[in-house]
Amino acid sequence: MNKLRTCVFPCAGFGTRFFPATKVIPKEMLPLVDKPILQYGIEEAVASGLDKLVIVTSKGKDTILDHFDRTAELERSLLERKKKDLLGEVEAVSTMVDLIAVRQKEALGLGHAVLMARDAVGSEPFAVLLPDDVILADDPCLLQMRRVFEETGRPVVALMEVAAEETTRYGIVAGENAGNRRFRIRDMVEKPKVNPPSRYAIIGRYILPPEIFSLLEKTERGAGGEIQLTDALRELVRTGEFYGYVFEGKRYDAGEKLGYLKATVDYALRHPELGAEFRAYLNALFGGNGKAEHDDAPRPAKRATT
Repeated sequence: MNKLRTCVFPCAGFGTRFFPATKVIPKEMLPLVDKPILQYGIEEAVASGLDKLVIVTSKGKDTILDHFDRTAELERSLLERKKKDLLGEVEAVSTMVDLIAVRQKEALGLGHAVLMARDAVGSEPFAVLLPDDVILADDPCLLQMRRVFEETGRPVVALMEVAAEETTRYGIVAGENAGNRRFRIRDMVEKPKVNPPSRYAIIGRYILPPEIFSLLEKTERGAGGEIQLTDALRELVRTGEFYGYVFEGKRYDAGEKLGYLKATVDYALRHPELGAEFRAYLNALFGGNGKAEHDDAPRPAKRATT
């Protein structure tokens, strides 16, 4: 079994769920407290022992690569002004990783985005991390999954149990519980409208063999006229054992507004410098009774209609 060291980050989407904020700013670069959303995923991959990181981008997303590049003028300015703490933070980001960038020239879905990384990945197993899915965990989610992969040598996807009424929003797996938070997958259904096979949903973390690329090449366009990764995964399931892992941690859909706000609050409360003061602010705001004391504050103006 080849060593797992590569992680692919699909970052080519338009971020329409966050319009108008993402009209010119990549959704992956929206700040979650004091880091862009993508950086949390990068840090998770690095902490999971992955050192070959591939970013799949599209036109207008150059700031993603710029963020992890050297900024000589900024660093020189901080050094001259003796802002050593800030300089350290900037240098830490600049030297964190070396990224490989590939371009998805057409918006043909997640499966197509993963396929674009084929040459960069090569013939080794690799992980896929969707930056929108931010996971707060003591052990990085990918590291938890990596242990399963290294024990079994088989593909692994992250699973989360969801409420019955939420199964229509996710890819849902069919199979049986294999113990130790593992699920032996027999099939999967993308956003089932009726009779979901389980309540275990696939979340944006995957560890896959390079054979997935040949399956993606043969995958016809599915829902929304896009090449769906789930369709290729269903074919992969038929080739041998395929595992889901019910990860330990809390997942946020930071690609939509409410999930982003929830993640912001929880990450701010855990921030070593801001956490205590932010918690005190929230306690004062809600007065300990769950009702905001500023509920009578002016609301933002509504958008004008014509």
